[in-house]
Amino acid sequence: MGLKIETFSNAVGGNAFYKAITHPLAEKHATALIARLRAAGPVAVYDPGNLLAPFDALYPLSGVALAGFYVQDVESVGRAFGDMHARPVSEIGNVDCKTILVAAFDAKADIDRVRLFAPRGVEIIGFDSLRIPDEMLSNKKRYLSNLNFATNFAFFRDGDGHHTRLVTANYWANYGTKGGQIWFVLFGGDGRELAVWHEPLPGANAAIVIDSKHVRERFSLGPFTGQLFMHVIGAAGHDIVKYALDTYGDADEILSCTHDANSWPANRYAGLPAPAEGEEVVLWVQNAHPFAIEAGEIGLNLMGEERVALLNVPLAPFATYRLSVAELLPDARWPQQVEIRAGKHMVRPRYEVIRSDGRRNIAHPNVEREDLETDEKLAGLGDVLGKGFILPAPILPPERYKSFVLPTPMSTAQNHLPIKLLLFDASGASVAQYRFGNLRRSDSVVLDVDEVLENCTLESGYGHMELVYDFDAGSEADGWLHALFRYVDRKSTHQADTSFGAHIFNTLMTYKNEPQSYKGPPPGLSTRLFLRLGPAPCETMCHLIYPASLPWHEKSCTALILMSEGGEEVARCEVGIPCGGSLRWRVSDMFDAEKRKKAGAHGHVIVRDSTCRLFGYHGLINGDSAFSLDHMFGF
Repeated sequence: MGLKIETFSNAVGGNAFYKAITHPLAEKHATALIARLRAAGPVAVYDPGNLLAPFDALYPLSGVALAGFYVQDVESVGRAFGDMHARPVSEIGNVDCKTILVAAFDAKADIDRVRLFAPRGVEIIGFDSLRIPDEMLSNKKRYLSNLNFATNFAFFRDGDGHHTRLVTANYWANYGTKGGQIWFVLFGGDGRELAVWHEPLPGANAAIVIDSKHVRERFSLGPFTGQLFMHVIGAAGHDIVKYALDTYGDADEILSCTHDANSWPANRYAGLPAPAEGEEVVLWVQNAHPFAIEAGEIGLNLMGEERVALLNVPLAPFATYRLSVAELLPDARWPQQVEIRAGKHMVRPRYEVIRSDGRRNIAHPNVEREDLETDEKLAGLGDVLGKGFILPAPILPPERYKSFVLPTPMSTAQNHLPIKLLLFDASGASVAQYRFGNLRRSDSVVLDVDEVLENCTLESGYGHMELVYDFDAGSEADGWLHALFRYVDRKSTHQADTSFGAHIFNTLMTYKNEPQSYKGPPPGLSTRLFLRLGPAPCETMCHLIYPASLPWHEKSCTALILMSEGGEEVARCEVGIPCGGSLRWRVSDMFDAEKRKKAGAHGHVIVRDSTCRLFGYHGLINGDSAFSLDHMFGF
C-alpha cells in the first residue's frame, strides 16, 4: 500500500521532481508521453538522475516495450528496474531500439551526449514535454528548482452556513521577489475544477486573503467542500506556502482555525483523535494527485495496533471524501488515537470534531516519520542541552478554559515515550509538574491540567506548559516529540485542538538541525511570527511563549509590529517576556481603535525578536460564543 516515491527528505527538503510530475498541469502531458512511448517502441531508457522509478510509480510504463536500461553512475550499474538491470550508458550504442527516453528535465545536454553513442536514426526524447508553462516558473534556468514549485493545498469549504478564509502575506518579497502572482485552482468534492484564476502578488508584507464566500460569489458557484491548490509564481527564499486558515460561519458558534498543510504527502499521519461519546470525528481525505486513489489504498488503525481497516472506496483525482472514523473503527473512543495510512496520496489532512450539540472544530494530524531511530545519547546530554527538546503550549486562564494534553507517538520507531509535563506561571515561575512515566506506543493517556493545578496558583491568571523527556523514566528519545492539546471553554463548551512537535530552544549548542532556523543554519535564535487580524466582531488573541533549553536572556526584546493590509508599518509595541515565561494578549490591548482602523480589515501583526526564539499560538474570540486556537507560523 502506498506510492513508492520520495516526496520529502529531512536532509534536502521537498522533492521538486515529485511536485513537477503531480502538478495539475502535468498529468495530461505525462499521459501523452506514455502513449507516445507505447507507440514508438522498442524503447531504451537512459536514467542519469535516478528519476525513472519514481516516474513509473506515478505513471506506470506498463505496455511500453523496453529494450534496455542505462545509467551514468558506475555505482548504479546493476540497479534493477522491473526485470532489467542497468548497463553503462557507454554501451547504449548496442541496443536495438527505435526510441531513447532520457529520464530527465532540462535534458538537452544529456540528449546531446547520448546522441554521440546512440544507434543512427533513433529518436531521443526527455521529460521536457511534461513542463508547465515557462511563465509559471520562478527559476527559468533550472526546472527542478524547489522555487518553481512553491505550491500547497488548503481545505476549502463554503455552504450550509460554513465558510473558510485563507490569510497570509507576501513574505517572498523580503527575499527579493518582485512582482509575481499566485495561480489558484479550486477543486470540488468530486475532484473537478470549479474555478481557475490568478491573483497578483501584492507589495512586500501586504495581505493575501482568499475567502470562500467571495470565491463562490465571483464564480457563481454552488455549495462545495473541496480543496484549493495554489502555486506562487515568482517565489524567493521560501518554497513553502504558509497560511492561516479560519473556518467561520453564519452562526456565531462556528469558529475554528488551522494552518498550512505540509505540501509533501506522507505514508502515515498520527495524532487523529478518536471520538468521545456524543461526537463524530471526520477525516477529510483529499487526493493530492491528478490520478485516482484505488480502493483499499487508504486506511486507519488504532495507534500501537497493526490491524488496518481499509477504505474500500476509490477517489477521483483531486477529490475529497468525508470519512467518519466510526466508519472504519466503530469502537474507537477518546482518548484513543488513530494512525492514518495515507500511502503518500494526500498532504497533511484536516479532521473535524462534530458534537451532538452542533458545535464543531477543525484541526490537523501530523506527519509520522519513518526515518528516525532512537538516539540514547540524548539522555546523557543534559549538561550540554539542558531541558533539550521542549514542546510548549498555553495554559489558558483556568477559570474560563479547561486544558488537556494527549501525548501522540509521531514516528514508527517510537515504542516508548518517557515524558513529563512542566507547568509555569506567565512570570516563568515553576508551579507544578506531572510525570507520565514511560508510555507505551499503544497507550493513550490524556491529562486534565485541572488535576495538576488543583493545589497550585497561577499568579498571572494564565501560563504555559512544556512537555519534555523524562530520562529518569526511560532513555528512548529521538527528538520527534508530539502532543495534541485540547482546550474547552467552560462557559460556551466550545472546543479547539492544536498539535505540534518539540524543538530545542534558545541555546548556542546544536543537536542535528536544532535549534531550527527559518533562514540559515542552526542555531535559530530569532523570531518572526505572523498574526492575522480577524474581522469584527471577533477579537484576535495571541499567546507568546519564551521557552529556553538553557538559561538565555532574562527577558525578550519583542516588537509587536502592526502592519496595514498594504504591508506598511502602522505602529509597534515593545514587550519583554521573562525567560521561561509567556505573554497572553489581545490586539486591542496593544493597539487602539484608531491604529487598528488604519491597518485595515486585513491588517496583521509581525512578532519580531532578534534576541531569542519565541513560540506562539493565535486565535479568535467571538464574545462568549466561540473561540479558536492554533500555533503560529513564521518566515
